[in-house]
Amino acid sequence: MRAVVMRRFGGPDVLETAELPEPVPGPGESVIDVTLAGVNYGDLEVRAGIYRPPRLPAVPGAEVVGRRRRDGRRVAALLRDGGGYAEVAVARDAYTVELPDDLDDRTAAALVEQGCTAYAALVTAGRLRPGERVAVASAAGGVGHLAVQLARALGASVVAGTASSPAKRDFVRRTGADHAVGGPEELPDVLPDGVDLYLDSLGGPRIDAALAALAPFGRIVSIGHREEPAVVAVDALTRRSLGVVTLWMQQVLEAPGLFADVAERVLALAREGRLVPHVDRVVPLDGTARAHEAVAARETTGKVLIDLLRRG
Repeated sequence: MRAVVMRRFGGPDVLETAELPEPVPGPGESVIDVTLAGVNYGDLEVRAGIYRPPRLPAVPGAEVVGRRRRDGRRVAALLRDGGGYAEVAVARDAYTVELPDDLDDRTAAALVEQGCTAYAALVTAGRLRPGERVAVASAAGGVGHLAVQLARALGASVVAGTASSPAKRDFVRRTGADHAVGGPEELPDVLPDGVDLYLDSLGGPRIDAALAALAPFGRIVSIGHREEPAVVAVDALTRRSLGVVTLWMQQVLEAPGLFADVAERVLALAREGRLVPHVDRVVPLDGTARAHEAVAARETTGKVLIDLLRRG
C-alpha cells in the first residue's frame, strides 16, 4: 500500500511517500480501505515528536473515511495510534462509526475528529445551555468553524469568534457568528455582559484576556494549545465564580458509548443541514508535507483532507 511515513521527528520534510505492507488487525479491530484522511493540528505535533510521539518509523494520521473490508460498509474512524495517511488503515471497532448513505465522504471526513471535538467541548465538557453567550477561539479553524455552527444549533443566544486576519474574520461571520474579533481582549467590546462559555485552543498568555471576558459563573473549555500551556490561578477564578475545564478526545473514546452518541448527534446535524463543514483543500498523498506547511502557517480555513484515491 502507499502511505506517508516518517522515519524521524522534525518538520514537514520528514514526511515521505512509500510502499509499505498493509497493517494487520488485532482483536476488536477492522481493516479499512481509506478514501480520505483528515489533517489535524495534532498531526503536526506528532510529526514534531511533541505530542504522543509514536515508535518510528510511523504513519501519522488520526482519522479516516473509507470502506470496512469485512462488510463493505462506509465508515469513519478515529485512529489514536496513527496510521491514517495510508491507503489501508486498521481501526478499533469501538472508535468506528457507520455512515449514512446521504452523507458524502468529504463531509464525514471533516466531522469525525473536529466536529466531535467541538460538540464534546461545548456539551460534554462545557455544559452549554440554550440562551448562553459563546465565544470560540481560532474560529476559522477546523474545530472552530464547526463550534460556531454547533453553538448556534444548540441554542446559544450570541456567538462570537476570534480569528487572526480580516479575511478569516469575514469567514467566521459567514459561518454564522454574530461577531468576529481579533482576540479575546476584544470580546468585551462586542459582548459587554460577558461570555458564558469560551472555547479555547490557543492557551498561552491570552488566557488572562479570556478570563477577563467571562461573565460571572462563566467557564473556559480548553481543547489544547498552540502557544505555551496556560497557567491559571485559582484565586483569579474565585472572585467571579469562574471555571476552567479541559477536554481530551481520548476520554470521549474510552467512556462507554460516548463517542458513538457524540458522532450520531454531529452527523445528524450535518444531515439536517445545520452543520456544514468547510473543506479548505484536498491534496493527494504526495501533497501531505505541503498541507502540513499550510496548516502550520495558518493559511487554511476549515478542514484539510488527503485524497487516497488521487494520484499526482
